[in-house]
Amino acid sequence: MNRIPFPTMKRQLIAILRGIKPEETESVVGALIDSGLTAIEIPLNSPDPFKSIEIAARMAPANCLIGAGTVLTTAAVDSLNSAGGKLLVTPNVEPEVIVLARDYGMVTMPGVFTPTEALAAARAGATGLKFFPASVLGPSGITAIRAILPPELVIAAVGGVSDKNFGDYTKAGIRAFGLGTSLYKPGMTAAEVAERAKATIYAYDAAVGA
Repeated sequence: MNRIPFPTMKRQLIAILRGIKPEETESVVGALIDSGLTAIEIPLNSPDPFKSIEIAARMAPANCLIGAGTVLTTAAVDSLNSAGGKLLVTPNVEPEVIVLARDYGMVTMPGVFTPTEALAAARAGATGLKFFPASVLGPSGITAIRAILPPELVIAAVGGVSDKNFGDYTKAGIRAFGLGTSLYKPGMTAAEVAERAKATIYAYDAAVGA
């Protein structure tokens, strides 16, 4: 299986900017990158998402991973590639979507909840898995499923995870997280996002012993 590897990052944290508008993208993404977060997901149920992704991809340094979430179709993968996105996150396991994104050289993180879904995503060549909602599975549930998966897969916890409970997951060996409303809500200023990002990084570094 020709799996696209997850890039080396100081912190495996993906900022989820659901609801961001194109006119807000440059300032908010800039604040996140300046704070030390280098992976940005803009869900496709945001206003004019591909425009925002294009803006973010154009302004971000080469070491940053910019892409889309809530990707459901191969047509959306084509649009994401045209916008310069390199990260694909889905809420489900659709092999055709994963394979096409992999062929474009994208990092892929499909959403899973069960062993069946996790193994199907792995067979399709996913870079990693987004266990969602992590708050329902918990660290022990994710750990139990991880035992049957290829060891090179990046395992991310998303949904109900924030700077308040990183430690619960890192104790179980989970180091990758997708962060939504704990980092960004529509209407927040770049300064507010930066403040939350710094608190998030502080908590993450403390939890992993950085």
